[in-house]
Amino acid sequence: MIKAILSGLFAAILVIGGTVVADAEGDHDYPEARLYDASIDAGAAVDAALKRAQERQVHVLIAFGANWCHDSRAFAGWTQSERIGGMIEQRYELVFINVGYPQAGDGHNQHLLKRFGIGEQEGTPLVLVVSHEGEALNAETAQSWRNTASRSENEIYGELVTMADKGA
Repeated sequence: MIKAILSGLFAAILVIGGTVVADAEGDHDYPEARLYDASIDAGAAVDAALKRAQERQVHVLIAFGANWCHDSRAFAGWTQSERIGGMIEQRYELVFINVGYPQAGDGHNQHLLKRFGIGEQEGTPLVLVVSHEGEALNAETAQSWRNTASRSENEIYGELVTMADKGA
């Protein structure tokens, strides 16, 4: 009995180096992806996305998150779905920025938030829409994506479409 409980608990929670990654088997209603690469030059990635956005006359969608965070993985997963991913491909330049664990004082790439007028990251992910001219368009709501895993596909799609139209 105890072995079965422990086995089930292990399947639900995977502990890696003190960081908890929830539900390794995908027992949830959202897609997941681990697209927050700590090895990239985040500033160069944002600059390149801004350049492409200017050429295409679209906004940049910057996801400040981390692979340890289920909401960040949910946001990344939705961006890879046919419906949401297809819309993003048409209407945005998308870039994922690894932020480490800013809530615990181990944040990375926080200088990019300041570049766009955001003081401190309160949670993950923070989803920022930047015009192709480099102006933050949703600074007041960028922090609200911390509950992505509990949002429906329609909610996410609708908000991203609304933001794509903002300032256009």
